Amino acid sequence: MKDRAGRRRARRFAIGTAVVVALAGMNGPWLYRFGTEKYHQYKINQPEYKAANGKWEIIEFPEKYRQNTIHAALLRTGKVLLVAGSGNNQDNSDAKQYDTRIWDPVKGTIKKVPTPSDLFCTGHTQLANGNLLIAGGTKRYEKLKGDVTKAGGLMVVHNENPDKPITLPAGTRFTGKENHKTFVSKDPVLVPRAEKVFDKATGKFLRNDPGLGRIYVEAQKSGSEYETGTEDNYRIQGLSGADARNTYGIAQKLALDKKDFQGIRDAFEFDPVAEKYIKVDPMHEARWYPTLTTLSDGKILSVSGLDDIGQLVPGKNEIYDPKTKEWTYTDKIRQFPTYPALFLMDNGKIFYSGANAGYGPDDVGRDPGIWDVETNKFTKIPGMSDANMLETANTVLLPPAQDEKYMVIGGGGVGESKLSSEKTRIVDLKADDPRFVDGPSLEKGTRYPQASVLPDDSVLVSGGSEDYRGRSDSNILQARLYHPGTNSFERVADPLVGRNYHSGSILLPDGRLMFFGSDSLYADKANTKPGKFEQRIEIYTPPYLYRDSRPDLSGGPQTIERGESGTFTSRAASTVKKVRLIRPSASTHVTDVDQRSVALDFEADGDKLTVTVPSSRNVVPSGWYMLFVTDGEGTPSKAEWVRVP
Repeated sequence: MKDRAGRRRARRFAIGTAVVVALAGMNGPWLYRFGTEKYHQYKINQPEYKAANGKWEIIEFPEKYRQNTIHAALLRTGKVLLVAGSGNNQDNSDAKQYDTRIWDPVKGTIKKVPTPSDLFCTGHTQLANGNLLIAGGTKRYEKLKGDVTKAGGLMVVHNENPDKPITLPAGTRFTGKENHKTFVSKDPVLVPRAEKVFDKATGKFLRNDPGLGRIYVEAQKSGSEYETGTEDNYRIQGLSGADARNTYGIAQKLALDKKDFQGIRDAFEFDPVAEKYIKVDPMHEARWYPTLTTLSDGKILSVSGLDDIGQLVPGKNEIYDPKTKEWTYTDKIRQFPTYPALFLMDNGKIFYSGANAGYGPDDVGRDPGIWDVETNKFTKIPGMSDANMLETANTVLLPPAQDEKYMVIGGGGVGESKLSSEKTRIVDLKADDPRFVDGPSLEKGTRYPQASVLPDDSVLVSGGSEDYRGRSDSNILQARLYHPGTNSFERVADPLVGRNYHSGSILLPDGRLMFFGSDSLYADKANTKPGKFEQRIEIYTPPYLYRDSRPDLSGGPQTIERGESGTFTSRAASTVKKVRLIRPSASTHVTDVDQRSVALDFEADGDKLTVTVPSSRNVVPSGWYMLFVTDGEGTPSKAEWVRVP
């Protein structure tokens, strides 16, 4: 690895020197006119440069197919699902205009897909059957304090009837007993029945604990005179008899304060063959900015997010069963900030790196550690540098996955902080006492860095910005290959497009990388011009694809059981040095918990290559994978799709 990196640096120096010498022989004025940009374009297109640094190219979709892509996932068909929902565009949200595209990177075709809900800021993960589970999204956009015209907020509805729940429709009116002000609910709410509480020792009835329902309410009219200053009990209009006695509302201050985004409960499976969304049982909790993580049994854990009131879901996590298509709550609660980076470990527990996308208290659920979902025990992992700058950090499971080493890259301070970290931090979860240690540093403090695992075990770290959402023209046009074997970075070709908030990267089956999105807050250094969403796709072709040849791979089984083997055909079988199963990515908000590269044992015999899948279902969760073989020069084959049932 080190020798190859050294040869690349030598080639970069050689080609740069050759070009400078050639240009120096020309007359000065011509050299000046040739200009820095033309020289740069000349240099980056030289074969020797591309073989050492790789190459970036921009793809612009035809105008009618462009969208503000927020989420992307590689499907088992080799196509890429690009999801915008309303695309961080209030007008689209108001018009219920939601977008999804499917892009075929081989044929270059693009297809519009009907999108049933606003899947802006949803959660997603790959399922064992090859479908993509998508859950949550946006009910309402945030309103800044100056834009809020009607006082509003959270109303907690109490039901003291132990015999039955009660449903209140949208438009229900709540009138304060003390303030006499009336507020109207925006959605229906189901309030569960009260729970009878008995003395454990004597069995004697003690009380009814009321069932609670939460609903967002607004004043009937605009104006500050309709704000409330203190907590009040609220009578519910339209109820009579026992319902009127048992059911009431309690609200704290209802004001003209900023209103955060509000989530939805909707959940879908996207079928990559039919290329359509299939509605499944909705979650119990509305979620905006949730993380979906595969568990040991193939079920999916849904964590965090803002609810339908715009408040952080209070640690009420739930699990989706792909067989029944239904959700159930976990037994215990545990709270995390939104989009927490949660990964399945070899022992079946969940590793939380501390990286997140921001919403939530700055003193709750921020510490990295290991979470046993069944017992709810959480063990903190020490040693994290820049621990106050884990928002917008990236987390990647370093290859191969069996080593259980994770890297946390960059990040920034809570909220719109200007703080950003140049640190990388690495933890070995197989150590007796895991702790974070610093890896090689980035050149600049970096929010929103992208990180993609490659078939040769390197990791491309690219893009990001020094400040919040690229503020003050702070996008970072740099890329590096991280080599786990030497724990070192190697600078490669610079990307052409800045990427910050709402961006991501996906490894394609041909070994290239696709980059999408970016949502700068401003378009200039002075922060006076509104930013424009980046709709262009960018493709990075790594150096390994500029070599003379690449190993071929074909003819193997489509399904291999864990612990079992499959035989493929390759004329280069005798030169193969690595075989990797790489799980397809599902990326958003610097969060891609699906991404993992699993090392496979293999044997070569003539043109036959027999590979063996590890037996641990936690190392190899059920699903579809890309199977790559890599030769002694680090050049990968194109991927063959393999299902691990």
